[in-house]
Amino acid sequence: MGDAGEIRWPRGILPSAPGSRTTRLELFYDLVFVFAFLNVTTVTAGSLDLRGLVRFLVVLALLWWCWSGFAALGNVIRTDQGLTPLIGFALAAAVFVLALSLPKAFVDHPGGLPGPVVFAACYFVVRATQVAVFLWAVRTDREVRRRMPVLILPLLIATGLILTAALVPQRFFEDGAETGLRLTLWVGALAVEYGAGLAQHRAGWTVLSAGHWAERHALIIMVALGESIIALGLGPGTTAALPLTWPVIVAALLGIGVVAALWWAYFDTLALAMEQVLHHTRDPRTRAGLARDVYTYLHLPLITGVILFALGLKGLIHEGAAPGTPQWGVPLPGFDLLVLHGGVALYLLTLVLLAKRMLGATRWPSIGGVVLLVALVPAAARVPELAALGVLAVATVLVVTLQTTVDAPWRRHVRQVALEEQRAAEAEQTRWRGDYL
Repeated sequence: MGDAGEIRWPRGILPSAPGSRTTRLELFYDLVFVFAFLNVTTVTAGSLDLRGLVRFLVVLALLWWCWSGFAALGNVIRTDQGLTPLIGFALAAAVFVLALSLPKAFVDHPGGLPGPVVFAACYFVVRATQVAVFLWAVRTDREVRRRMPVLILPLLIATGLILTAALVPQRFFEDGAETGLRLTLWVGALAVEYGAGLAQHRAGWTVLSAGHWAERHALIIMVALGESIIALGLGPGTTAALPLTWPVIVAALLGIGVVAALWWAYFDTLALAMEQVLHHTRDPRTRAGLARDVYTYLHLPLITGVILFALGLKGLIHEGAAPGTPQWGVPLPGFDLLVLHGGVALYLLTLVLLAKRMLGATRWPSIGGVVLLVALVPAAARVPELAALGVLAVATVLVVTLQTTVDAPWRRHVRQVALEEQRAAEAEQTRWRGDYL
C-alpha cells in the first residue's frame, strides 16, 4: 500500500498513523470476543473428547481470523473516527450472533433457526465487510487495485465452503458422516483463509503502526488469560451455594499462580522485545512478513494454549467444593489432564517459536519446561485433581523463573528501552496538552 498521504481517502474514513495505538472502540470489539472464547470453552467442555477438541480448534481458528481482520483494519484506518464506529458496531453484533450460534454450528438441532446457516451467514458478513471497508478506504491505491483478487477470491471460496457445509442435507448422511463432511469443509475453508494470508503483504497491506499491531495482539492475550480465570471461577454451574473450603481456596491460588506465570512469560520482556524489533524493521515487506508470521499466525497457538488450559480448569473449583467430592478431589481423567498440561506446554512452546522467529534466540529453559510438563502427565494422573494442579503450578512457575533468570542481562536492556520510550511519549503528551488544552 502506498503512503497514506498519497491516497485520496473517502469521506468518513481517516487514515491511521505510524504512532497510533489501540483505541477504546477496538477494546469494545474485544469484549465480544471475550464471550466468543467463553462460549467455545463452554461448548467443548460438554463434549471433551477427540472429536470435540478438533471442533474446538477449527472454530477457534475461524474466530481468530475474524479477530485478525479487525486488527488489520485498525492498523490502516482510525476505527474511532468518522463512519467507522457505526460499521464496527454492526460487525460486533454479527460476531456476537456468530458466537451465539457456536453450540449449533456443526449439528442443527430441531426448533429455531438453522445454526450452521446462521454461523455461515455471520462469518460471511464479518469477513466481507472487513475486506470491503479496506478496499473502499484505499481504493485509489493502484497496487491494491491490481492485486484485489488476492483479497476477494479467498474470502468467496472460504465462505462458500462454510455455507456449503451448512447446507449439507441431513437426510443423505448418518449423523456422524454429516458432521464429518461439515468438519472437512470447514478445514478446507481454514486452509484457504490461512493460505491466502501468506500472500496478503503482496496485496497492498502493510503494518503502518508497529506499536498498534503489537499492542492489539498483547491485549487479546490478556483476554484469553481472563478467560482462564473465568473458567476457574465459574465452572459448569454457580459456586454461590457451595461451601467455601480450604481445597477451594488452594485451587483458586494455584490457578491464579499458573495464569500469573503465563502472563509474566509473555508480557514481562518478550512482548516488549518483539515490539521493539517490529519498530526497528523499516522495510515494508519484511515488516509485513514478521507481523504475519509472529502475530497473525503464531499468536493463534498462544491463544489456543491459554484456552486449552482454561478448558482443563473448567469445573475444578466447583467439583472441589461439592459436598460429595473427596477433600482434594479425584484424579483427573486422562484426556482432561492432557488438555490441562498440553495447554500450558503449547503456550511455552509457542513462546520459544516467537523468540526464534522474531529475535533469533533459543529459549532452552522453556524447551526444557515443555518436556517437563509432558513427562509429568503420568504422575499427575495418579493423584487428586488439586494435587495435579499443584504439580502443574510449581512446574510452570519454576520454568518461567528459570527463563527470567537466564534472560536477566537482555531483560534489563529491553525493559530500559521500553521505559525510556514510555517517558518520552509521556513528556511529549504533557508538552502538547500544556500548549493546546
